[in-house]
Amino acid sequence: MNGTREARERPDWRVFVVGGASGMGKTGVARALARRYGVPVVEVDDIVEALLAVTRPEHLPEVHYWRTHPEAARRAPESVVERQIAIAEALAPAVEAVVANHVGTDTPVILEGDYLLPRVVTPGGPVRGVLLHEDDEARVTADYLRREPEAGPQRHRARVSVLYGRWLAARAREAGVPVVAPRPWEDLADRVVRRGEAVAQDPPSPLRGRC
Repeated sequence: MNGTREARERPDWRVFVVGGASGMGKTGVARALARRYGVPVVEVDDIVEALLAVTRPEHLPEVHYWRTHPEAARRAPESVVERQIAIAEALAPAVEAVVANHVGTDTPVILEGDYLLPRVVTPGGPVRGVLLHEDDEARVTADYLRREPEAGPQRHRARVSVLYGRWLAARAREAGVPVVAPRPWEDLADRVVRRGEAVAQDPPSPLRGRC
């Protein structure tokens, strides 16, 4: 890669957030952006695993919840979503520390995961990003079936994803963070870049602190 291309591709953000519920295409988008800009991907799932390894349930009960209550994942979708929100809130300080480190050290990175709260994005600042959301449960169910045919139709999981995604999308809109539909898949990465980087031109929402 020559110097001209490096200069053209170097992002003016330091963290690009790709958030959204499970099954929305976050991993594929994050990898595409990593290739485009030549920067690494940090998965929030890895932050979770690190915290699980160095803490006990009494230290971070919400982060350990799925391990200490495995049966809870089969409860009513609304109950599962409430727990996901609680886990995202518990993880927020760790996520914010990672974001602050990359901003402070001037090292660009793509940050991807289900538990990313939209409030971590700073419209007009060094942290840009989008929230991916598909509101059609049938489409999400079909996508899971295509990815994991051995599991059969995962309707409960799809319902959870859509409900949690709606909650995240509402928080994103309050914070001035773009909400992007995954379909069509073919140009998703390009649409994410256009919408996410356009945040730099938008004024912060007056409701930002509420999410």
